[in-house]
Amino acid sequence: MKPNQSEKSGSTELASRVGGEIVAQDVSKSYEVDGERRLVIHGCSLTVERGKLTVMIGPSGCGKSTLIRLLAGFEKPSGGAVLVNGKEARSPNGDCLVVFQETALFDWMTARDNVFFGPRVRGTFDKAMLYKANALLAYVGLEQFQEKYPPQLSGGMQRRAELARAMINDPDVMVLDEPFRGLDAMTKKLMQEYYARIFDETRRTTLFITTDIDEAIFLADRILIMSNMPMRVRASIDVTLPRPRRLIDVFESDAGNTIKMQALTILHDEAMKSFSQGSAAATDFMNAYSSRVSRTQPGGN
Repeated sequence: MKPNQSEKSGSTELASRVGGEIVAQDVSKSYEVDGERRLVIHGCSLTVERGKLTVMIGPSGCGKSTLIRLLAGFEKPSGGAVLVNGKEARSPNGDCLVVFQETALFDWMTARDNVFFGPRVRGTFDKAMLYKANALLAYVGLEQFQEKYPPQLSGGMQRRAELARAMINDPDVMVLDEPFRGLDAMTKKLMQEYYARIFDETRRTTLFITTDIDEAIFLADRILIMSNMPMRVRASIDVTLPRPRRLIDVFESDAGNTIKMQALTILHDEAMKSFSQGSAAATDFMNAYSSRVSRTQPGGN
C-alpha cells in the first residue's frame, strides 16, 4: 500500500511526539481456580522503550493477554509493579491504549462516527478534533469509505478504522493484541506493511503481540520471547534490520533467518513444556512452528 496525497498530508499533521514507556518490575499474577491458586505470570520484568516497536511472542495460552490487562491497568498485579511513564498503572487511562483481537467497532455507527467516538465521550470533540479525525481517516485510506458501516467494510478496512479510532486519542503507548489475526493471508501481509509504514512515520511507542514469528521479525525493533505459564521473559532479541522494511527483504535476509531460528528454538522448547503439562494449545503451536522450521532448513520448501 502506498500513500496517496491525502495520506501524505495526514501523516504530516499526525507526526508523533516522543512516545511513552512501559516498565514491568518483577510482575506476578495469580487467580483462584476451583479453590486453588493458579500462577499465570511470575517474576516478569520488561521494558517497552520510548519510540520503539516491541513485539511479544510466546506459546498460545501462556498468559500474554493477562499481561496486556495488567499493562493497560484493567487488572492489578498480585506482585510487582507496572509503570507507565514512571507512574504506577492502577486503572485504564489515556496513556496506554489497547487494540484487542476482537473488533470493537460499533455496527450501528459509520466508520467516521466510530473514529469520533472517544473524543465525543470525553467531551473534547471540537473543530480541531474534527480536522484531526478527517486527517486520520485519510491517513488510513478510509476517506472514501467513512460513511460505510463496519459490516460493509472488508476485514482490513475494519482493522484500519480501529487503528484510527485508537490514534485519535493520542495515547503515549499503543498495545496491539494480535490485530491481524483472522485476516486472509494477502490482507494480513498488506496490513503488516501498512502498519510498519505508520510506525515509521509516527514512531509511536508500540507493544505488538503475535504468535507469528515472521510478523514479529518484520515489525520489531525488539522481540520479547515469553515462556510457558507461569509466564516470564525467556529471551530478548534486538532486530537491527534497517527501516523501512519490505517483507521480501526480511524473508531473504541472512540476519532475519538467524533471528528466526534463534526464536524458533526457544519457542519449541517452551511448547514442549506445554506438551508435558497437557496443554491442548501446544499441539497447534508445535504443528505450526515445526512447519516453519522445516521451511528454513536446507532443502525446505
